[in-house]
Amino acid sequence: MTTRGLIHNFTTLLLIAIALPAAAQVNCAWLTHKRSDSSHIVVNWETKEPSRSVLEFGRTAALGERVEVGEAVVLHHVEVPFPKSGDFHYRISSGDHPPFSGRVKSYSGDVLRVALAANWQARPALESLLAEDAHLLVTCGDHVSTIIDPGNPDSKTNTKPFSELVVAYQDIFRSMPVMPALGNHDRQFRPRGERFPSEATYDVDATAFLDFFPLPGDGWKWAFEIPEFDVQFVALDFNHTSDFGTTWQSCHGFDAKSGQFKWYKKIMAQSDRQFVVTVYNEMNRTMRGHGGGIWEPWFEKGTMAITGFGYFAERAGVEGFPYFNTALGAGSGYADPEAQFSAVTPSYILLTFRKGMPSVTVEIKDLEAAVLDKTSWPLGSDNNQRR
Repeated sequence: MTTRGLIHNFTTLLLIAIALPAAAQVNCAWLTHKRSDSSHIVVNWETKEPSRSVLEFGRTAALGERVEVGEAVVLHHVEVPFPKSGDFHYRISSGDHPPFSGRVKSYSGDVLRVALAANWQARPALESLLAEDAHLLVTCGDHVSTIIDPGNPDSKTNTKPFSELVVAYQDIFRSMPVMPALGNHDRQFRPRGERFPSEATYDVDATAFLDFFPLPGDGWKWAFEIPEFDVQFVALDFNHTSDFGTTWQSCHGFDAKSGQFKWYKKIMAQSDRQFVVTVYNEMNRTMRGHGGGIWEPWFEKGTMAITGFGYFAERAGVEGFPYFNTALGAGSGYADPEAQFSAVTPSYILLTFRKGMPSVTVEIKDLEAAVLDKTSWPLGSDNNQRR
């Protein structure tokens, strides 16, 4: 029997009382959204042995709702409605084991805080990011170093590195829904070897990543909006684009004829959201120049672009449009020629939206929560030509 969980619409979930293990010890839990809006949430967890998926949830600690899925799996993905106000409480039943529970804020109130981070491989202490009490975590790629499985060198389905990530930051992932964009490390299933090896190094389809993180659309690219704050996030699959067409290729196509470019143009042309934030994992100046500059005007129909390339913090401006870079690790910087702020230091980004306000505040913070750079981007400025 497969160990991959299936997404079940809440309206079609069945209570199946059959002779399968009712529960098993929970290794970790995390939350995502699989629909293109915030109407539903997916509660995900991993168990040590295959078991049925049993989830209790509600708007208070008393819970009140229960869903049980009969298939015995190790990776569990259960989608249920997400409240428009108040909190979302959940508990994963674990039989004789202690239950696993959590609480998540809904996207209500007057303020929405969204944290963005990338390059998680160094596993730094992130108490400061947790203390931001963000409503949503958006990641810009490279969550793990590789998905190489020493016991099965050709496997593309090794999700263990992702569960180790969640275990390392369980307090974050149990309380903030995460919307991750892909990086090259997230799909490396073989050693890179010499340039270029005879066999593919990366799983372009990102099988393990998509098994672990249920996401909207194709998953490797997605669009997700929070209508309450009139904001949309769009994730693209850009990483190591200079290796495209070789055995080091790690991302989907991005030229003018690619499905990804056509999809993004359609999203940006049709979006009527006040704020649109594009995220990816390639150098900003590289993406501005690809295909003779075909991507740049479409980025600039949104509000900003944020990447997790390299190991530095940066804000660059091109004709009034902001490009940001952030990374949790430390290393070499690759300064954008249009940079207005740059620092070779681990960082994360905090976006603050205020209901009814025509601007978003962007803070680049170090891992002690000190503000390195703070800007505000209003509607009607040069960076928002779509409206």
